[in-house]
Amino acid sequence: MGRHGENIRKRKDGRWEGRYPIYCEVKQKQVYHSVYGKSYNEVREKLNAKYHADSINSKGVLMNQVSYVDMRLMNVAQEWFCEIKSKRKPSTYIKYHFIFSSYIENIFDNVLLSEITSISVKEKIPDYLSDSIEKSIYCVLNQILKFAFIKYSIMMPQLKRSIPNLRSKPVKVLSRKEQKELISVLYREIDIYKLAILICLFTGLRLGELCALKWSDIDLDNKILTVNRTVQRLYVDNHKTKTVLMEMVPKSEYSRREIPLSEMAFSLLIKFHNNREYIFGRNKPMEPRTLQNHFKEILKEAQLAEYNFHILRHTFSTNCIEDGIDIKSLSEMLGHSNVQITLNRYVHPSMNIKRQHMDSLSRFYGQIYGQET
Repeated sequence: MGRHGENIRKRKDGRWEGRYPIYCEVKQKQVYHSVYGKSYNEVREKLNAKYHADSINSKGVLMNQVSYVDMRLMNVAQEWFCEIKSKRKPSTYIKYHFIFSSYIENIFDNVLLSEITSISVKEKIPDYLSDSIEKSIYCVLNQILKFAFIKYSIMMPQLKRSIPNLRSKPVKVLSRKEQKELISVLYREIDIYKLAILICLFTGLRLGELCALKWSDIDLDNKILTVNRTVQRLYVDNHKTKTVLMEMVPKSEYSRREIPLSEMAFSLLIKFHNNREYIFGRNKPMEPRTLQNHFKEILKEAQLAEYNFHILRHTFSTNCIEDGIDIKSLSEMLGHSNVQITLNRYVHPSMNIKRQHMDSLSRFYGQIYGQET
């Protein structure tokens, strides 16, 4: 059994193994090496020797002249924020800073790096936080510790959180009946807001991608839509409005993608074609909150329950699955980084699909029974 926080464990072959991190210049990331021994104490001594050797340079001088025991987490965190401010997307930096100031700064104010372990972090984080917030806290802390390792050669453990064993639930989508009611309202006296909702339902675009769409992103000859940017309202320090609508590159490289337009979607867009820069926002991106508010009003008009705008993306994806699209094509159109994300999120067959499979199996057995009789 492993000793928590020390990266020491007993292997199945009876030996003890200890793992220690080193920074790999080639891969530009932290990797782990191992030492082995016949006992826990032997491995622990080998690890301590490795830590000591790696903190001394070839001339026998302690690198960076930093005391691991005396360094506060908060000091390293501030250095890390200065380091990443110009290297990360504004939305990413703001999210990290929000998580840090809201959930980390007060709790870990006087904590030293030497006191940071997976157990100590778990004890300090409140139980009432959502799984998403807790995941973000661990993400920020691990990046701060990685920075301490790279800059000061301080060997820090990779913090691991206990993940609740929750059964993944199918995403919420509009039923066929709800889609029929919604589309009937959208085609009634169609305007720019209804057009945006229909395009989302026909392409699965994210809200920010939809609002940032320009006419230059539409290949009118080949009927292809290209996602080149997104918009997001973000908190900005010392700004008079607190939040600012910012236009930026897509969520990831995979989000920058091409989506073929159906004849129905293309014909709708052509009817609204004009000389303005943005399709839905004239000479600037459409405000996502404005589109969300119009979506709520349209749901009321269609006498449907109040849903989040993102349900349109989920509905598009589920419709594609039920129509028999291959997962790779859908994954690329959604802008997912890998097929597994698409599989985990959307491949949850409906009761109708299950019934079709059962009926198909019954017909197969019925044919065998008919041959035998």
